[in-house]
Amino acid sequence: MLEIADVEQALRRAAPHRLVGVVEDALRRYCDARWVELRLADYGLRTLQLVESTPGAAVSVPIHDSPQGRAFGAQEPYVTQGTDPVLVHLPVTVRGDRLGVLTVCLPSGAEVGPLLPGLGQICESLGHEILVAERDTDLYVLARRAARLTLAAEMQWQLLPGRACARPEFALGAHLEPAYAIFGDNYDWSVSAGRLTLTVTNGMGEGIEAALLTNLAINALRNARRAGLGLADQAALADQAVYAQYRGRAFVSALLLCFDLATGEVEVVDAGSPRLWRLRGNSVESVSFEAQLPLGMFEETAYVPERFTVRRGDRLLFGSDGVYAAVSPAGESYGERALARALSGTRLLPPTHVPQAVLRELATYHGATPLEDDALVVCLDWHGTASTVAV
Repeated sequence: MLEIADVEQALRRAAPHRLVGVVEDALRRYCDARWVELRLADYGLRTLQLVESTPGAAVSVPIHDSPQGRAFGAQEPYVTQGTDPVLVHLPVTVRGDRLGVLTVCLPSGAEVGPLLPGLGQICESLGHEILVAERDTDLYVLARRAARLTLAAEMQWQLLPGRACARPEFALGAHLEPAYAIFGDNYDWSVSAGRLTLTVTNGMGEGIEAALLTNLAINALRNARRAGLGLADQAALADQAVYAQYRGRAFVSALLLCFDLATGEVEVVDAGSPRLWRLRGNSVESVSFEAQLPLGMFEETAYVPERFTVRRGDRLLFGSDGVYAAVSPAGESYGERALARALSGTRLLPPTHVPQAVLRELATYHGATPLEDDALVVCLDWHGTASTVAV
C-alpha cells in the first residue's frame, strides 16, 4: 500500500535533480514498476523532452503523434495495452499548466485501474515540486529545449508566469511564436481571491532591445500592482518607468484587464496594439476600446479605464499585431476575417489548445514565407460563479 503523504515528503526532502528518482523508488515498492521516465513539453509545444542528467542525448517524442502526447493532449492517463511490459502515461499538470508526462513501466498483466488514483496524486505532487526545484537547478529548464533559445527568448520565457492557469471561474492558455526566438511580445497574469489581472504587451523593436524594454514594462506593472494600485495607475507608473529610461525613443503597447471573479465585470486600459475578440455562442466579434497612448511614448500620460462584462460561456481571444496584422499572399490581414473563422473553428477545443491551433492557422494563412513579427495568442474561457450576472 502506497502512502501518498510519504512520497510527498520524500519529494520535498529530495535534492532538486533527484525528483524522478524518488518517484521511481516509490513506484518500484508500490506497484513493482520496472522504470519511470519524465518528459516535459518543449517551448514550442511540439515535442516531449526526456528529463535526464545529460540533456539532448535521448530522442524526443512528438506531442501530436505518440502515446505520451495523447496523455498530454487529453489530460487523461493513457495505457498502452497488449504489451509486455505495460506502459502507463500520466499527465503532469499544475493548476491547469501542462508541464509534461510521467511514464510508468509495469509488469505484463498488471491491474492498472486501481493504481490510477494514486499515480495521479503522485504526478500532481511531482509537478509542484518541479516548479519549486527550478529555483535551484537547470535540469528541468534544459529538458524543455528542443533547440537553443536566443538570449531575447530566454529573457522572455523567464518572465512569463506559465502557459496556462485554471480556476473554477475561468481557464486560460497562451502561446508565443517563434518560441525559440521571441523578442517583444509577452503576457502576464495574477490571480487573487476576487480578481484576475491579465496584461498582454508588445515592446517595440527586435532582439535583445525589445526583450529589455518588455522586461522593464512588465516589472513596472507588477511593482504597481503589488503596491495595491488600480489598473489606470499601474499603466501610469509603467509609462513613467519606460519614459524615464527611453525618453520616448521606445515604447510598449499594452492591453491591461482586471476581471472581478464574482460578477464578471472587467476594467480595461487599452494602451496600444494588442486586441481582443469575443466568441459568444456562435458569434465572433471584435471588442474595441478607446485607444490610448502606448506606455512610455510621452511623459506623464494619464490613462482612463473602461468597463465591459463577460458572461458565463464567453471565450476571449487576445492577439498581438503579429497575429491580426499578418497578411496573406493576397494582401488581406489575418484579423479581418480569418481570425474570426479560426476562433469559431476551435470553439470545441479547451483554451490550452486554442493558441497553438490559431497560430497554426496563421502560419498556413501567411503562406510559405516566415512571419515577420512575434505572434502571441491568449485564450480565456469564462465560467463565472453562481452569482455571475448572465445578461
